[in-house]
Amino acid sequence: MKRLLFKILCAFFLVSSSLPTPVAVAGEDVELAKEAKAAILLDANGTILYKKNTEEELPPASVTKMMPLLLLMEAIDNSEISLKDKVTTSEHAASLGGSQIFLQPGEEMTVQDMLKAIAVASANDASVAIAEFLAGTEEAFVERMNKRAQELGLKHTHFANPHGLTSENHYTSAGDLAIIACELAKHPAITNYTGIYMDQIREQTPEKTFDLVNTNKLVRFYDGVDGFKTGYTQEAGFCLVATAMRDKTRFIAITLGEPDAKTRNKEISHMLDFAFARYKNIPLYQTGELMAKSTIINAEQEQIKIFADNTKTLLTPKKFDEDKITKEIVWNKLEAPLQKGEVVGRIDIRNNDEVVQQLPLRSPKKFKKADWWTLNVRILKNLFKVF
Repeated sequence: MKRLLFKILCAFFLVSSSLPTPVAVAGEDVELAKEAKAAILLDANGTILYKKNTEEELPPASVTKMMPLLLLMEAIDNSEISLKDKVTTSEHAASLGGSQIFLQPGEEMTVQDMLKAIAVASANDASVAIAEFLAGTEEAFVERMNKRAQELGLKHTHFANPHGLTSENHYTSAGDLAIIACELAKHPAITNYTGIYMDQIREQTPEKTFDLVNTNKLVRFYDGVDGFKTGYTQEAGFCLVATAMRDKTRFIAITLGEPDAKTRNKEISHMLDFAFARYKNIPLYQTGELMAKSTIINAEQEQIKIFADNTKTLLTPKKFDEDKITKEIVWNKLEAPLQKGEVVGRIDIRNNDEVVQQLPLRSPKKFKKADWWTLNVRILKNLFKVF
């Protein structure tokens, strides 16, 4: 039975191994998140273990801030900004109600403290201040949010603001949030902030020190939870995108439209319990590990090396024997010119003789075609090697 379950699980994963889009998995016949309007449970690589109404377009409340957090982490990791940069609060940002850290017009705060305020306290004023810092205006940042949503292939999402307060034409779905969460998980530094339970900002001026307490209580009360984001408005109900890691396996559980915070936390906990009790990740490649190398005879630079851009794993039932797993590299026709990111082959992950997962191999850079002289010199060198 376990072997059959593994075959079904891996067959579904194989359908969509090149995604960032989550791919459905046939798991056990269970019912989770009974009170939620929509829910999804998956691992950080996008393998779905459970889903409910994942395409329904719903108001996300402050779960909206997942996208600003993603854009902020991408800007930091791309060295476009630094954590020490100063952000100046506009009158507009300071005017935001709801969850806030009571920023004053003209007040300066580092990117790092703004990030803490968004990730821990769900501060609307900090969200708008960061939006203006990154894009000039809130409106321009919202355009950037929607552009990134399109790039990620989100089909049931449209943002009208960066904070999640009720606005017309502002919605997302559990399935789309799963994609954003998987993308955010590729930036491991984010959990240094979303995993904080209590902290302070403005410590340099004791009379203005502000205490931050995480709106996600599971950070304190559920083993392994270190993110990502809660949300609540009367229209949206109680929402949560939670992630937890144990034994190098990260799962993500999402519920939207819960009736109250207690039910939300209980149902998320049950979803994570289900995942950790039944599944594990087998490591395939660590970030930066060489996955494959070959030659491109007609290219200016003859050798191609492909390294893992993030940790690659295979989700399996808990008691699966990982010694049965083998890897086989299958190259496409390697011929210049090649574009950066172009698929040049794949790695077949096999359980005995069955392919259970495929990892796409993408060109790490642009390979130009070699000129006539270079090609002939290369041919002569290879001939001398033979003799």
